[in-house]
Amino acid sequence: MFRRWFYAACILILATVVLISLVWWPILFSLIVIAPLMTLGLYDALQANHAIRRNFPLLGRLRYLFEEIRPEIQQYFVELNTDAYPIEREVRSLIYQRAKGDLETQPFGTQRDTNAVGYEWVAHALVETERLDQEPRVEIGKDRCAKPYIASRLNISAMSYGSLSPHAIEALSEGARMGNFAHNTGEGAISPYHIRGGGDLIWQIGTGYFGCRDRDGGFDVSKFRENASRNQVRMIEIKLSQGAKPGHGGVLPGMKVNKEIAEIRGVPIGQTVVSPPRHRTFNTPKGLLEFVERLREESGGKPVGFKLCIGRRVEMLAICKAMLETGMRPDFITVDGGEGGTGAAPLEFANAVGMPARDGWAFTHNALVGSGLRDDIKIIASGKIMTGFHMIRALALGADLCNSARGMMLALGCIQALRCNNDTCPTGVATQNKALYNALVVKDKAPRVHRFHEATIESLLELLSAIGVSRPEDITPDLVYRRVSDRHIMSFDELYEFIPAGSLLDDTEIPSLWRKEWARASADAFSVVR
Repeated sequence: MFRRWFYAACILILATVVLISLVWWPILFSLIVIAPLMTLGLYDALQANHAIRRNFPLLGRLRYLFEEIRPEIQQYFVELNTDAYPIEREVRSLIYQRAKGDLETQPFGTQRDTNAVGYEWVAHALVETERLDQEPRVEIGKDRCAKPYIASRLNISAMSYGSLSPHAIEALSEGARMGNFAHNTGEGAISPYHIRGGGDLIWQIGTGYFGCRDRDGGFDVSKFRENASRNQVRMIEIKLSQGAKPGHGGVLPGMKVNKEIAEIRGVPIGQTVVSPPRHRTFNTPKGLLEFVERLREESGGKPVGFKLCIGRRVEMLAICKAMLETGMRPDFITVDGGEGGTGAAPLEFANAVGMPARDGWAFTHNALVGSGLRDDIKIIASGKIMTGFHMIRALALGADLCNSARGMMLALGCIQALRCNNDTCPTGVATQNKALYNALVVKDKAPRVHRFHEATIESLLELLSAIGVSRPEDITPDLVYRRVSDRHIMSFDELYEFIPAGSLLDDTEIPSLWRKEWARASADAFSVVR
């Protein structure tokens, strides 16, 4: 119906212009605007690919405009301070304040509904506890490494050059240098921008083996040795999976593989590069540990660990059995959450694949405790960690230290425009468009990263004092509470199962919920033994 009205309107407008021109010829200049609009409308009415535009010429295009600007409308006009899309405005504002060094207090009490199911808090203490003057750091690789690393409690999580812009990578690295904390490279290898920033690096090696890749896409030990010997590289992390898309590989289109990317990743220029879902170098738990040992030796004794999002519980238990049988150990395990992160991912993977972060941290901690391995291995928590309370919560569930990705992006100036995957990031953080990332000034943004880290660690120390704990190691799950109904609350030690030390090693002590999976786990295979 509208299409017919559009045709009629076109005829009427043209006739009117022609008639008026007979007495006032300047009206013809209006065709400069009218003619293109009519042409566009006629194209909409005659094309066959979009029903809305065909039925509603010109007007139907507004639908696509509103879809395009929907995130901005949501963010600036609709969402409340406590709404999460995916990071709530309240937290984003706090990060901006800390990054800028602005006042971060708020008036008039909390804006959260403390009676809502899911509300969480930490229990304060009436006893006086001396406040720590400086951050208590964590030594990783103390007993097995010639070059152990003394790590901050909060570091930059894995984000590759390619997903982030060169200026963003350099600013993160420089911020890490200023604050003496670590910057995980992500699987895209070590770039000149990591080096230029000067920060401590955790070199992540994914299934594509970028930076240590041979011509066939396999692992090249000589290239690994060359990069691992860099002084900036303080630890090496083998990526088994990530929270954004666990069990999913990646494809870097050939059009994006320019000379610089090709050199950094060790791939041919202009050739599409596939990151497989799984590693080629090993396919068993024992094989993984052998690879860990090999990398530790070839790096000159630097700490080596692996990162994963927990999928099948039996696979983590199989790795524990392999540790027990071989005596080989990773120096750390990074546990990511299945709720997704900065990596662009299919919706189904971000929404519905992998164990959520909190459950993953608790499970990994329990698996190591039950196997008698916990003292040998540090756990790094990753997944929506942006405040001191978030860190307290992760430490209560078994972590030793934390990584933050989105928090660090927001400190750089990210506005959560949700355009990380289409190369149009308006702040220049997650884009390779030079016109956009040139607006991100490294010398301005690096101090913001530093200040955010410093202020967040400061909030952690203040919270430790408030809850009557002198060290992060003393945080216990009974100190954190969650409302589970309108009338009931539970502490984390009631909500989560925490099994006794060494209980998996004695058949008579194995908890009932662990018995079946422990029996099915094998050091020789990731698959279930039936």
